[in-house]
Parts: sequence; structure tokens; C-alpha cells
Amino acid sequence: MPIADKLLVHRQRHLKWRSLDWLELALMILCGVLCFGFSLSVTADIVTRTIGHPWLWLQEVTSTLFIYAIFIGTAAATRRNDHLYLTAISEAMHGTPRLVVEVIIRVVVLGVAFCLIWYGYQNYLRGFGSFRLPSGTPIASLYAIIPLSGVLIGLFTIEQLVNGLRNGFDHPEPPEEDGAPVVTEAQMRAQP
Repeated sequence: MPIADKLLVHRQRHLKWRSLDWLELALMILCGVLCFGFSLSVTADIVTRTIGHPWLWLQEVTSTLFIYAIFIGTAAATRRNDHLYLTAISEAMHGTPRLVVEVIIRVVVLGVAFCLIWYGYQNYLRGFGSFRLPSGTPIASLYAIIPLSGVLIGLFTIEQLVNGLRNGFDHPEPPEEDGAPVVTEAQMRAQP
């Protein structure tokens, strides 16, 4: 099974466009790289401080990786319906009530995406007046990911809204395949 099949979530396929699968895959890989880099930089920061020769720039790297991982992960989780989504309420309903609740939930998420875009961009522009130490890079480098995350969350929410209104939100999920099918002893004896 290729890595792409393992990283992509196949549940709720009726709410997704196949043309955006590459973006979900890229976001998942990027999240993994960012989390690995974050862990590595924290470890290096601890080691260099313990031996008495701290690398101060590691704190900047650590905070940047952490912030980017949070916002990229939020966008990826939105596509996968793992975040910013109130499944317990909507999955207990069927028919028109479920449709209404699903649409309301996604409109709220669109509002959050709009706020991320609008206020994130304003913070990004203001960030050119403040600088990070010791490197002196503008703090806008941290804020750049916020409006981008908002755009991705908005895109994925619109994708779900369009497909949900077209195909319906209430679809039974196929059973998950966790590997080879389990064959019982009785089945083995019954085979010729």
C-alpha cells in the first residue's frame, strides 16, 4: 500500500474532491516534517543548554516550527473532518435536521476561516514593525501562516458544503480495512 493511501483519510469520500487529495497529502507530510523538526529543535536546545553552550537561535526555530505545525495541522484536520467539526450533534440526526445542522456548522467554520484570513493578514502586516531576537527577522514571518491557513480551511469547508449539498451529508461509511481479513479456524478447515 503506497504512503499516499496511508496518509489520506478515505472516510466521508462523498464530501471530498479527488482533485484536492494531493493538497491533503502535502499538508500531512508537511505536518510530519514540522513536528519532527520541532522535536529535534527542542532536543537540541535542551542538550546545548545542558552542556553550557546554548544556541539562542534554536528558540526562534522551535517557535516557528510549532506555530506553522499548528496552523497547517488545523487546515489538514479540517479536510479530514477531524477538527473544528461537531460530529456528535450532526451524526445523531438524519434527513432535513441533519442537513440544517451540517450547513450551520460549516458556515460557522467559514466564519472562523474568514477571521483567520482577515485578522491574520492584519497581524502579518503589523509584524513588520516588530523583530525577533537574536536574528532580527520581522515577527511577520510567524504570522504569515495564519491567513494561509484560513484560505485552506475556507477551501476545504466550501468543498464539504458543495459536496454535502449535492450528495447529502448522511452516507454510511464502509468498514475500515486494517489489513488482511481475519480467517477463523473453522473457515480454514472448510476450505478444500
